[in-house]
Amino acid sequence: MGSTPRRRESSIVAAPLPHHSPPRDRLPQEELFYAALHSGDWPRPDRAWRLDDVGLSAAGLAELFESQLMSRHLDLQARRLQARGEAFYTIGSAGHEGNAAIARAFRTTDPAFLHYRDAAFLIQRSRAVPGQTPLWDLLLSFAASADDPISGGRHKVLGSKALNVPPQTSTIASHLPKAVGTAYGLGLWRRLGGGGEWPADSVVLCSFGDASFNHSTAQGALNAAGWAAYQGTPMPLVMICEDNGIGISTATPQGWVEASMRGRPGFHYLSCDGLDLIDTWRAAREAERIARVRKQPVFLHMRCVRLFGHAGSDAQQAYMTPQRIKADEARDPLLISAGLLLQHGVLDTDGIAALYRSVGERVAQVAEQAIRRPRLETAEQVMASIVPPARPGRRRPWQGEVDATPAPMARLLNQSLQRLMASHPHLVMAGEDIGRKGGVYGVTQRLQAQFGPHRVIDTLLDEQSILGLGIGLGHNGLVPILEIQFLAYLHNAEDQLRGEAATLSFFSNGQYTNPMVVRIAGLGYQKGFGGHFHNDNAIAVLRDIPGLLVACPSNAADAVGLLQEAVRLADEEQRVVVMLEPIALYHSRDLLEEGDQRWCFADPGPDHRLPVGELGCWGEGRELAIVTYGNGVYLSRQAAARLEAEGIGLRIVDLRWLTAIDHDAVHRRVSDCEQVLVVDECRRSGAVSEELIAGLVERGVESHRLHRLTAEDSFIPLGRAATATLPSSEAIFDRARRLVASGDRGATVVEAPQGTLAGSDEA
Repeated sequence: MGSTPRRRESSIVAAPLPHHSPPRDRLPQEELFYAALHSGDWPRPDRAWRLDDVGLSAAGLAELFESQLMSRHLDLQARRLQARGEAFYTIGSAGHEGNAAIARAFRTTDPAFLHYRDAAFLIQRSRAVPGQTPLWDLLLSFAASADDPISGGRHKVLGSKALNVPPQTSTIASHLPKAVGTAYGLGLWRRLGGGGEWPADSVVLCSFGDASFNHSTAQGALNAAGWAAYQGTPMPLVMICEDNGIGISTATPQGWVEASMRGRPGFHYLSCDGLDLIDTWRAAREAERIARVRKQPVFLHMRCVRLFGHAGSDAQQAYMTPQRIKADEARDPLLISAGLLLQHGVLDTDGIAALYRSVGERVAQVAEQAIRRPRLETAEQVMASIVPPARPGRRRPWQGEVDATPAPMARLLNQSLQRLMASHPHLVMAGEDIGRKGGVYGVTQRLQAQFGPHRVIDTLLDEQSILGLGIGLGHNGLVPILEIQFLAYLHNAEDQLRGEAATLSFFSNGQYTNPMVVRIAGLGYQKGFGGHFHNDNAIAVLRDIPGLLVACPSNAADAVGLLQEAVRLADEEQRVVVMLEPIALYHSRDLLEEGDQRWCFADPGPDHRLPVGELGCWGEGRELAIVTYGNGVYLSRQAAARLEAEGIGLRIVDLRWLTAIDHDAVHRRVSDCEQVLVVDECRRSGAVSEELIAGLVERGVESHRLHRLTAEDSFIPLGRAATATLPSSEAIFDRARRLVASGDRGATVVEAPQGTLAGSDEA
């Protein structure tokens, strides 16, 4: 696709033009500005500030105004290009351009997670970093060009590696939890002795709209930041709410945001008139001082206005009165900024007109070049950044001894975590109850006592915040191991994996990553307490996320191998990995009878790793192959003992990895078997078994040799019926014996919970 040509973008060099004539193809939104140029009637802000009072120079005010103009002309040009079929994104920044003043008040090394209406912020920040071409870059993004330096043409996102602006779409404030995690990580790096992606005295910025403020994700992040700060945890964070009073068509109640945040524990509340550059600059400087010096979170409430509707396709006259639209247009921040330039003697009317015209002409010229740059054309090009780039590992050699005493899964996981934490000083664990309690099932016992509460973190009860914390820590050079207490608890926070963690490399063309390992206790069969909140076999959502890896161990030794490989993948390959741990197998010791200890295994040691796609295999029989995972392996081994006693030769294939399945390897393992039975403890619809059956059919295995035994499409009940909808060893035994005895040629799919053949289409 070639290299991206850089375009020189001049600053304020325009000479006065002889007339204030508008461009021939002006859009209706430009009429007020030209009318003000003609009449000299400029609106004034509510409060008059002197430049000296707020520490802003005349040149600084002019620079901010030019950044506002660049942002506005980009919005206008996007609409012109869309009308020609040359651009694909028209959610603009018009009315929010005051955030340029916020950008100027902070360092370029302060990581900024930006709202999609923050083009002026990005443009203003680019001024402080040599070699930046924001107009060219943003127009490439509008045009979805493969040369777009942040996303490579995959989406219009505000982001830049050089400017420390990680990209996100920010549609529902889903970026707020990771901003909290990033701010927490700054203090954590100080405790660890330094390091990370950003300077230790950085401040994290995060902007969002007043409508997104109401989303549970935003409220959870605000609560988490306040919760931490209330306890004295360093939280150098500035949350910027750009309040334009409306979310698409739904108005925000007058005073709602301020009433919600002014007395919020842990936060400093500041407000500013976002239409007034000077007032916004004043408030932003105060926010910067509090966050950087006091390491406390600030809520900066910036009142602004939305112009041009929500997006190019939004006809706001359908839900707003003409009077309201006209009143909003009269509050255009560009009109107020131009009036400030005149009031403070920075530019005269001719200078303002010349600057407006020159910026517009410059944007139009750059646009004509940007739309000619190449675009993504193939699936391979689109998918090239789903998997992030590799980097050198940071593991230290393990110096301790390995306890080889056979033990169940929970014990060996604990031993492996202890080794990993000791050999990876940048590894951090976080989750509810994992510290002093040691986790619900004791998997993390004694780790906090050994490594300290800053590395084994007891979090608040909020899965969105736990995952956001991990994403933010991963952003900042750490490798988090997060624990979600039960699989059912993940579902309220799945978008943090789907919409944030797994998409970061994709939207940044591999420039930004958030490697992490998420340990989740799940699946069915546990006998202690249950119901659908503690027994959950819904994993389809995890397998549906591009780039996400999911491992599921069936025994203690494999659990060690998978966990150690997961950490290597996160550390060296920057991957996001989910470790789905079967609760029922945490403390299982016996396989066939009480006391046989056949499900206890020796710790395979620190170098044992099970790569993605590597299968486990037990037995060499050819009459039947059972393909399964997790609890299914345990149950199949129980059934196998009875089948072998009857002279049936079989083999059991353990998937271990539930994504990135090596279907060729599966085919090699089962192709010489007369019958193949896939035992899938997860729900019939959207299950792993569907992919496995399809993969074998595609590789030439006759359909009459392929069969499924799955869980029902049901939630899991409480009490004795907890396993009624799940496969059992008895059901596996019965189904396998029937297949071998009859040489079944009739059915391709059979579902049979609890030893029955209900619903079978078997002959």
